[in-house]
Formats: sequence, C-alpha cells, structure tokens
Amino acid sequence: MVHVRRVDRQGGRMDARDRLIVALYAQLKAERETRETLEWAIRNGAVSQEVLEAIAADPVPVVTSEEIASVEKIIALDERRKTNRN
Repeated sequence: MVHVRRVDRQGGRMDARDRLIVALYAQLKAERETRETLEWAIRNGAVSQEVLEAIAADPVPVVTSEEIASVEKIIALDERRKTNRN
C-alpha cells in the first residue's frame, strides 16, 4: 500500500503518529477490558447500586484536551512536510 508507513526496525523508533496510534489502541483495549469486567461484575451481583450510580455520574473523558492538541500538532507538522516536499 502506498500510504503504509514503516517503523525503523534497526533503531526501533516510531514517529509521533505511530506512537499515537499505539497509545490509542492501548487505551481502547483497556476500556474494552474494563467494560467486560464491569459487565461480569454486574451479572454476578458484585457491584452495588451505589457504585453503579457513581460510575454513571462521573464518566471519564475518552480524549483529553492535551491529546487533541497533540493530534492537531501532528497534523500541522505533517501538512508542513507535504508542503516542503512539493
């Protein structure tokens, strides 16, 4: 594929975009595991009504403003690289 990027295998380095993808994957995986565990606990009566109300009342944001700023910076840098190549 033309748009697939390679990781520098010798140095083991990934660029910022690749690190972001890995971090978002890890976050998604952790959230899925948390949800599966919570579902199991609810089915087995291991979670009280008070705990469920607390979870529902205080959701954790999926993406923080710092993460959004990082993504915007990566996009801006990528756009500059494209402009400099042409």
